Amino acid sequence: MEISVGHTPDSDDAFMFYGMFTGKVPSPEFTVNHVIEDIEKLNRKATNPELDVTAVSVHACAFIPGYTILRSGGSFGINYGPIVTAKKQMTIDEIKKCKIAIPGKMTSAFLLLQLMIGKFDYVEMNFSDIPEAVKSGKVDVGLVIHETQLSYEQEGNVKILDVGEWWDKTTNGLPVPLGINVMRTDLGMDTIVKFDKYLQKSIEFGIEHFDDAIEYAMQYARGKERSLIEKFVKMYVNHVTVNMGDPGEESIRRLFQMAKEKGLVPDFEISIASK
Repeated sequence: MEISVGHTPDSDDAFMFYGMFTGKVPSPEFTVNHVIEDIEKLNRKATNPELDVTAVSVHACAFIPGYTILRSGGSFGINYGPIVTAKKQMTIDEIKKCKIAIPGKMTSAFLLLQLMIGKFDYVEMNFSDIPEAVKSGKVDVGLVIHETQLSYEQEGNVKILDVGEWWDKTTNGLPVPLGINVMRTDLGMDTIVKFDKYLQKSIEFGIEHFDDAIEYAMQYARGKERSLIEKFVKMYVNHVTVNMGDPGEESIRRLFQMAKEKGLVPDFEISIASK
């Protein structure tokens, strides 16, 4: 079966798909054509299903009823996640009065920050442009995701809020639900579960062959040092990535319960692949 798979030009995604896309983890059932797009572009593509399987922000699941969440391949933070940066320390009241640069309206980071501080004024931009926009004064505050969570000091900015820590404390230690992989529901649960297992094997292969998988992922390093990319991958390819289990599923359901209560997402039912 030939299927299209979308993932981001990010090192953690590349690490997860290393075994699959290089053929080192073969499948007798699937032939994969992969498409690489920024996460917000993938989120938008998924609203009118163009890809059989795609990485999306958890937040996007509120707007893509045609997809089922896979149990493997999720990016969950364990007491860490998106951060908010500026050139100087600010109070939450001061932050709320600022126009905040965000990496997209459908990103989980945007939804989490709204849950943390309430609604705020924002401007969308590519996530990789946000640190420089903060440093140059184009914006006062930036919501930072991906490896720029680790490099903000090098970029001359300071951390003023930690969204991941807030979520950890608010939910008594649930993993922070950020990115996941989804598959078209109309392909049927049997096919979805088979691909889910295939992706899980690819992730396990990457973990077992860590140095080789990191070398493959470095093509998406965006000029960052290997040591930083290794740290980032170890943060977001963890035991919940291999299989979200009950904690991962509960964190996704909790996110949407909180968001529905505040009217931030429509009322909908999520679909998660069978165990």
